[in-house]
This record gives sequence, structure tokens and C-alpha cells, in this order.
Amino acid sequence: MEKSAYLLDPCGASSLPFWKTNSITIPDDLLILREGDPRLQEACPSYVDTPYFKLIHRLEKTCSPCLPDGFHFIRPNVRDMSRHIAFCYDKERASEDELFAYRQRPTYSPDLWLAILDETMGKIIASGIAEVDRDIREGVLEWIQVSPTHRRRGWGRIIVKELLYRMTGRADFVTVSGKLDDPSDPRAVYASCGFDGEVVWHVLRKA
Repeated sequence: MEKSAYLLDPCGASSLPFWKTNSITIPDDLLILREGDPRLQEACPSYVDTPYFKLIHRLEKTCSPCLPDGFHFIRPNVRDMSRHIAFCYDKERASEDELFAYRQRPTYSPDLWLAILDETMGKIIASGIAEVDRDIREGVLEWIQVSPTHRRRGWGRIIVKELLYRMTGRADFVTVSGKLDDPSDPRAVYASCGFDGEVVWHVLRKA
């Protein structure tokens, strides 16, 4: 995909960030179609449909959020991040090998691996990863999660806002994707942080 075409509509041009769009080969048993594509109706009987949203933030008026006493930001290592992701999701996982590979990407920035540590418990309660494509100046949120016992308290919003703040000046915009039917409703968190421009993409896997 041409850079100019993607920049005109980052959410509508591709379900993936720009660098992934041009580097990942879609498997033969997979279709990715935008909401409203007439091929969706034809494909539905033969494919299992998982809809995803994609949102954009223009990095206007970002600020670093304040943490309550007893909590502070840390830079998690690969093992800590892998374990926290596994703790937060029933089915999704990111192995240490997979996360180590993130650190070999040209989009990797050490300070964009972020976690909030509860000093009293000595445990991570929220974490997230962001990346920056320096060529197109696109930031991407990859893994944003909050421990089940600490949800609905604003921790996810704090992680997102801090990552947006850290990407300001390095990226011109930030995109994020997620499952449309996720019961934790991550869209509400992203919307509260200033993301908008939603486009729905359907990931169709051959039944």
C-alpha cells in the first residue's frame, strides 16, 4: 500500500498499522473486509467472522496522568509482560519468545513498554506496549490490559494516556484495534482518551 493512500484514511485504508500492512502476508484461509463491503454477505456462510474496530488519535492536548500514592510506572521486562498478559486474558497469550521478537522490530522503543506497579502488593496491575513507525510517524497501541481485580477503576485509561503522552512529538497520530465484542469494552477506554474515527473490519477465517 502507498503511504499517501494510508495517510488519507488510516482507519479505513487497512485493518492493520501501515508497517504491518506492507510486511505481513495474509493466509489463504483468511479474508479481511471492511464493514459495508458487499463481499461480506457472500463470505459469511463459509467463514467464521470476528469483527474488529480500528480507532485513531491525533495526539492533541496529551498530558502525563498523575498516579495515586503507592503506585508508580515501571518498565516491565519480557517475562513480566508475558505473565501479566496471561493473567489478564482467558484465551489470548503472548509468549516470551513472541514479546522478545517485538524488541527486534524497528518500531520498538524501550520507554513504550509500560506498567503500573502497586508497591503494597509488589505486583503489576496494568500494562501496555506501544510502537512507533518512524517512517510514517504512526504510533500503535499493541497490548493494553488491566488485572481483573483492578478493572473499572481508571487504570487502563492511565496506561493509554501515558503512552500517548510519550509518543507525542515522535508520532503524528496513533491507531489501535481490538475485538468489537470484547466484554471488557476497550472501545470505551479509548474513546475516553480521545480516540475516534471508528472503522469496523471483519476478520473472516475459513470454517
